[in-house]
Amino acid sequence: MDLKGMATQMLMAKLGSSLGGGDSNAIGNALSGLLGNDDNNDNDIDLGSVVSKLSGGGGVAGALQSWLGDGDNEEVSESDITNALGADKVSAFAQQLGLDEGSAASGLKDLLPQLIDKNSSGGNLLSGALGGLAKNLFK
Repeated sequence: MDLKGMATQMLMAKLGSSLGGGDSNAIGNALSGLLGNDDNNDNDIDLGSVVSKLSGGGGVAGALQSWLGDGDNEEVSESDITNALGADKVSAFAQQLGLDEGSAASGLKDLLPQLIDKNSSGGNLLSGALGGLAKNLFK
């Protein structure tokens, strides 16, 4: 399964009926818009770009290392996720899905640690050229 499909299923499981019609294509496209590479319009999720955004500081940067590693994932708050991704982007994401911003941030605070954890091992992202990116961020 691709990252967008995995993330869509995880978000649908978390938010369930809050997502209105639960159109998986609309949810996947909203996730791609939020978590895709700003320089690339390939309509997919770019974990390397997500990790780069999240490593910028604040409450998420410290927790990010635990998500990349093989142990337990540290929790973050909705405000940490909103600050790391950008309030305007989280707001647009929420609007696309017909959610309030708090519900969107809550879904993302649960989704991102799981998505990154499932696609990393030993501090490295598992996808090809991105493999060393995460490790290099925490030297």
